[in-house]
Amino acid sequence: VAWVGRTEEQCKEEGIKYKVGKFPLAANSRAKTNDDTDGLVKVIANKDTDQILGVHIMASVAGELINEAALAMEYGASSEDVARVCHAHPTVSEALREANLAAFCGKAINSI
Repeated sequence: VAWVGRTEEQCKEEGIKYKVGKFPLAANSRAKTNDDTDGLVKVIANKDTDQILGVHIMASVAGELINEAALAMEYGASSEDVARVCHAHPTVSEALREANLAAFCGKAINSI
């Protein structure tokens, strides 16, 4: 488990309007190939500005993925920014992109 930034509960307490994008590893090609599909990626973004407020990852490779989220947040990225970045295929990092896409557009490209 790895996370950076706010939780949904913190956003509620602070009165921040937010949106959530989730993506299950069961829909990720590399996770399927590795037979390691337990987990998900959740992105919390400001509903008005789309700035990423928090990222939560539950996966065996969470510690390897969270650094991209921390970097994005450090530079004030939006979920659209991360969603538009080309991620190599097949990699588990695509799950972070898909979760950002779900936060930005309302749905990911891949699904189960």
